[in-house]
Order: sequence, then structure tokens, then C-alpha cells
Amino acid sequence: MAQGRYGPRERMVFSAAQLIRRGGVAAAGMREVAVHAGAPRGSLQHYFPGGKEQLVNEAVGWAGRYAGKRVARFVAGLDRPTPGGLFAAMAAQWIDEFTAGGFAAGCPVAAATVDRASCGDSTREAVAAAFTAWREPVAGALTELGVPAARAGSLATLMISTLEGAILLARAECDIAPLTTAVRELGPLLDAAVPS
Repeated sequence: MAQGRYGPRERMVFSAAQLIRRGGVAAAGMREVAVHAGAPRGSLQHYFPGGKEQLVNEAVGWAGRYAGKRVARFVAGLDRPTPGGLFAAMAAQWIDEFTAGGFAAGCPVAAATVDRASCGDSTREAVAAAFTAWREPVAGALTELGVPAARAGSLATLMISTLEGAILLARAECDIAPLTTAVRELGPLLDAAVPS
């Protein structure tokens, strides 16, 4: 997100997501978000009368929608679109990020899940909705790639679960090997879901 193209509210939601992905919900304090977004601190109460919980929930929602929108771009970028190719593209985004910038940041939705899902119903609901906003486009893409609709949802869940686990392992080990292993092992299973 180019900071200059968006208003203070959008910048604060984006900034909260970036801070959450680097340091968890605790890193996304209202003061830190305002500084990161280059927004007046007083505007936080104006835009987020529900306080930090509202801001976190909106950041998580933004992250889920962002991940969901990327699915179509991943498919469009494949020379030969396949379910395994889609998963490889999803993993490649993280491989590229970790290779270029280190292992400091992960998925803000996963971070919020770990930090807050058990603390409040609204955050748990926001996290669940964010995963749905990501899972549904993956399932839709799988169907378009020839996976029977009856399996597309469960395979989308498997893909996201595997990717999130591989991201977590990669960060813990400071190594992209869990991601490359996930692509190598899951890709053939996904491709086999397309009837010949």
C-alpha cells in the first residue's frame, strides 16, 4: 500500500497489520500504529472508537481480504495453471519475502489468532472471517482449475493450513526449507485432485 494514496484511516489499518505481522498484537499499540502510519494520534479515537480491539479486527480483516485478492493474481501469473502451481505461487511469495528480508514477519491473521482469538469473541470472529475471506477464493480457484467442487473447500483448507504451518516453521528455523518441502509434497496431491 502506497502510504500517500490512502487516507489516515486506511494507513492506520495497514500499519496495524504490518506491526502485528512483525511483533504480534502487542506490537500494534495505538501510539505505535499512529507513528507507523504517520497519522495524528488523536485520529485513532476518531476512526476507531472501539479502541485497539477494533483496530486489530480491522487489520486482520484487511489481511484476509488482501490474501484472498492475491489468489486470482497468482493463478493469472502461472504459465500452466494447476492446483499445485497455485500452492507453489502462494508459497513463493513467502520464500521471496524471507529470502530478501529475513524471517521477522509472518502472517498477521495467524499472529492475531495466537495472540487474541481466545481473549475476545470479536477478535476470534474477525480472525475466522479473515481466513474465510482467503479460503473462499482459493476454493474458487481450485474449482476453476478442475478440482471437483465437493473437494475444493477441504483442499483450500489444507493448502492454507499447510502454508501457515510452513511459514511458522520457516520463521522458527530461519530457513525456507519448510516452504519448499510443503510445495514439493503437497503439489502432487493437489494436482491429483483434478479428474483425468
